[in-house]
Amino acid sequence: MPFLAALTRFTALGVAAVVGAAALTACGDDTSAAADNPYGLASPGVLRAGTLTDAPPNVYLKDGTFTGFDNDLLTAVAAKIDLKVEFVGTDFSALLSQVNNRKFDVGSSSITITEARKKTVDFGNGYDFGYFGLDVPAGSPITGFDQLAGKRVVVVQGTVQDDYATGQKLDPVRVPDYNGALNQLRAGTADAWIAPAEIGDKSAADSGGKIKVAAKQLSSTPTAYAVAKGSDALREALNKGLDEVIADGTWSRLQAQYYPGRPVPADFTPGSGSAPVPSASAAPSDSAAPSASASS
Repeated sequence: MPFLAALTRFTALGVAAVVGAAALTACGDDTSAAADNPYGLASPGVLRAGTLTDAPPNVYLKDGTFTGFDNDLLTAVAAKIDLKVEFVGTDFSALLSQVNNRKFDVGSSSITITEARKKTVDFGNGYDFGYFGLDVPAGSPITGFDQLAGKRVVVVQGTVQDDYATGQKLDPVRVPDYNGALNQLRAGTADAWIAPAEIGDKSAADSGGKIKVAAKQLSSTPTAYAVAKGSDALREALNKGLDEVIADGTWSRLQAQYYPGRPVPADFTPGSGSAPVPSASAAPSDSAAPSASASS
C-alpha cells in the first residue's frame, strides 16, 4: 500500500507538471499572437475594409480597383501604422453591422457620425465634411429641400440622407445602393434623390443632361471610419495615422484631387485638430503618395 500511494502521488505530480508546462506554452503563444496582431485584426497586418462600389468620388470601383477619396485616404493612413488594406464591396445598409460583427475591421464609406450609429460601432476622428445634394430630373420645378413634401423622394437605406428624409416626414423610397437611386430618377419613378452632394454632382454630370442638381445643404457632423465596439487599439492607431497624413499633406492633396474647387468650411478641422493642415500645393507629389485615379 505505501508503494501504491507513492506511485499514485508521483503520477499526479507528473500530470501536474505537464499541465503546467502546457499552460505556460499557451500563455507564451497568446503573448506572441498579441504582439503580432496588436489591433485584433482578422488577418494580422491586413486591414479588411468594407466599402461601396458605386459612390464616386468618395468610394467606388474603377478598373477592378477600389478607389475614391475615402479609400485612398484609408490606404495612406494604414501605411502609417504598417498595415495593408484589403477592400471588399458591400451595401451601405449592411456595412455598420458587418463592421461590428467583425466581418470587416473597418468601414470606409463617408460614414457620418450620428448618436444612433454610435450604438452599433465606434468612430475614429472625423476626416471629411459633407453636403446633402438634391438631384432631380431635368425640367423639374423643384429647386430646394423645402419643396419635397408630397413628392416621391428616393434615398439609400440607412444613410443620413434617409435619416433626414424620415425626420422631415417625407416617407422616402429606400433602395440598397446609389445606382438604385439613380435608376429611379432616370426611370421617372422618383421626383427627387437626396444624395451625398459630391455623388449627386457626378451623377448629374454623367447623365447627359437628364439629371440636374437642384440644391445643396451642409451636413452638421463629420464623416469618419467605423470600427467594431471596443476596438480601442485600432481606433487610436487610425487616429494617429490620420493625423500623420494630414500633417504630411496627403489629406490636402486628396481633397484637391477628388473635390477640386470645393471650399473647406471654416469651422471644420480634420483629425484630432493637433496636426497642421498644409495647402494642397505643399502636399507630396503623386509619386510619393498612394496612387489614385481622378474622377471621370
